[in-house]
Amino acid sequence: MEDELVLLDFWTSPFGRRVRIALAEKGIKYEATEEELFEQKSPLLLQMNPVHKKIPVLIHNGKPVCESLNIVQYIDEVWNHKSPLLPSDPYQRSQARFWADYVDNKLFMALRKTMRWKDGEEQEAGKKELIESLKVLEGELGDELYFNGESFGFVDLALVPLASWFYSLETCTGFGIEGECPKILSWTKRCMEKESVAKSLPDPRKIYDYLLERKKKYGF
Repeated sequence: MEDELVLLDFWTSPFGRRVRIALAEKGIKYEATEEELFEQKSPLLLQMNPVHKKIPVLIHNGKPVCESLNIVQYIDEVWNHKSPLLPSDPYQRSQARFWADYVDNKLFMALRKTMRWKDGEEQEAGKKELIESLKVLEGELGDELYFNGESFGFVDLALVPLASWFYSLETCTGFGIEGECPKILSWTKRCMEKESVAKSLPDPRKIYDYLLERKKKYGF
């Protein structure tokens, strides 16, 4: 019997894009359902993620798996026959999880601060934190092709969806990734050469248009 997979997602979400990339890396077919983040949430989302009520949620044969990094690890464990995303060595796996967590709790939070147009002071603090976080990640990347060395892996997958927001970041705040963090930009371009990444990420200019629309509608 073929697995039934449904992904509850929203097109601008970098967290949902992680799951799409993981599924593409594994060559897994699934059905995607677009959720509404700022209006009324669907009964299915509330049923499948009653605790956080957030996307993404991967429903596998009727059973929900929540939180993007948790979902990616689940995918890697269940479909372990192709394109491993986490290293086999326990220590290396722990390091990959550490850096993916760093992306969520340091880099993404700094990006959110930087993109808040109303608060200039918070935005400047966010820029500083963002530069520091990206430079730390550049140091971890070093001269490797990917964070996992020669192959695209868990940390790359955690970070690369945020690249879709770099155009908006530069256009709205004047923050240039190329000037501040050239290694990250080169790494981003390398990742975008992969079909699983390029086909899973939204057009950065559409992200920018969406942000302008949201600012007009919600005031932030």
